[in-house]
Amino acid sequence: MSTHWRELVADKRRRQNESIPKEWLITTPPQSLLDVTKVPEQCGLLSAKELDITNTVDVAVLLNKLATSQWSAVEVTTAFCKRAIIAHQLVNCLTEIFVDRALARAAELDEHLKTTGKVVGPLHGLPISLKDQLPIKGLETTMGYVSWIGKYATRDAVLVEILYDLGAVPFVRTNVPQTLMWGETYNNVYGRTLNPHNRTLTCGGSSGGEGALVAMKGSPLGVGSDIGGSIRIPSYMCGTYGFRPSYGRIPYAGAVNSMEGQDSVLSVLGPLSNSLSGIKTFMQAVISAEPWLKDSLARRKKWDNDEYALVEHGSGKQLCFAIMWNDGQVIPHPPIIRALEMTKAALLAAGHKVIDWQPLQHRELCRLVYLIWTSGSGEDYKAVTAATGEPVLTSMDIVDENSEPTGTLNTFLPEQQHVSAYQLWQVQKEKTALRQKHLEHWNSTVQSTGTGRPVDAIIAPVAPYTAVPHGMNKNRRMTSSTKGMRIPMSYVIALSSIRFREFIRKANTASFYLPDDPATFSDAPVGLQLVGRSQEEEAVLAMTEIVDSALSQYKTSTSASRL
Repeated sequence: MSTHWRELVADKRRRQNESIPKEWLITTPPQSLLDVTKVPEQCGLLSAKELDITNTVDVAVLLNKLATSQWSAVEVTTAFCKRAIIAHQLVNCLTEIFVDRALARAAELDEHLKTTGKVVGPLHGLPISLKDQLPIKGLETTMGYVSWIGKYATRDAVLVEILYDLGAVPFVRTNVPQTLMWGETYNNVYGRTLNPHNRTLTCGGSSGGEGALVAMKGSPLGVGSDIGGSIRIPSYMCGTYGFRPSYGRIPYAGAVNSMEGQDSVLSVLGPLSNSLSGIKTFMQAVISAEPWLKDSLARRKKWDNDEYALVEHGSGKQLCFAIMWNDGQVIPHPPIIRALEMTKAALLAAGHKVIDWQPLQHRELCRLVYLIWTSGSGEDYKAVTAATGEPVLTSMDIVDENSEPTGTLNTFLPEQQHVSAYQLWQVQKEKTALRQKHLEHWNSTVQSTGTGRPVDAIIAPVAPYTAVPHGMNKNRRMTSSTKGMRIPMSYVIALSSIRFREFIRKANTASFYLPDDPATFSDAPVGLQLVGRSQEEEAVLAMTEIVDSALSQYKTSTSASRL
């Protein structure tokens, strides 16, 4: 095994450390402190004003203060840069750190506002973090591959270019798993990203660095990507909002990726934030920039105010939601079931209708998706890693970074299926037919809703469990076949051992994580996803706001603050 790749890693990590201002280093707490979400407020690095800025989770409020010069872009950027670097020291969430470049950009925006009295765009002065998939001119984008160290971008990705045009301030990029095709975040270049609510648990993946950073309030708005849950899983496991749009609504051109050329099940870019206003602001601003003029695969669909007003959904007056209690294969853990029960009660109390969703050939759909992903993935990974001899990871459960990776391939990185082009076409043909069956299945619910319409949206688990220990996230069936918005809800109080063992006795444990001690999940966030129809992003956003409001009112009226 070549040692050359380790030398490249050592140099890259040295350069990353040098990019952190030394005066921003903190005394890190012991590893025994599992929940580190309060450390930024306790470490003494952030001033009272910087805490006020970074604790302002409503992106609409941040943008208003920037536009009215109550806070300068330099002040806001400095505050989030400092908090991001605090977060990085605690959970290892960053890759590229470019403070000087971000502050120079912020200063230009302040000068523009001062001299013209106008903002540059709808995202004026807003710091935005980016998954390590989005090239920025002059910076490396490794995407967790040692072989890509030293490759500097000659131009911005299209989305980055648009964000600059909209007035945003990109300031850090965030960690990913090697290959991207994992529901956790670990690679040979930067190591592992931890869950800030409980550092013994995974932050999810593949946008795990974004999930952890946003959860630490180190970024008001982040950009991740999602092919089978890579935004929704980390936003779920870290307790933030996250949105996976339909193909083509957000431009992907210029981004780096795994399995490029596989165009049957496509990855998409989307936002993560601690506020729904952040999600909406991002989607509306980027779509309004007409990305189809810069990305040949972007769909020519403008922001639809009628869709956001739910004109085709009874104007939002009495919606009907279908709840998917399980996928027909695995029973979710009790906290997820309680979250579904709470959501049902909240929606009924708000005057909406709720019916049960019957899963349709869920196992078969996931099987087809995995066959498509693995038809050439093994060759793809080996082609990238061959240049330096770095090993292709076969497990996320790695404790000693100095030892060679061990373990067997799991459901996130299955064995490659050696198929001919004809055989792949047959799989894609089956997938298309099953998508049509799902559309017809959705439409058939018109007989059960009582609204004269099919169900307006589906509410489903993101996973059968909350965040799990590192290396144990081996089930993403509930996100591989859906798209939608992740809704944060509460935090897990450890179940009693008696109740949990009773659940284990009854549960179908296939592809499932069940610890001996339910306290394993202590402080893990809980949430759900809202799934809408294809190309209906505006409606999904609006319905998520309705569900979020109903849950807030229900929790207030019942004192049901924790699950």
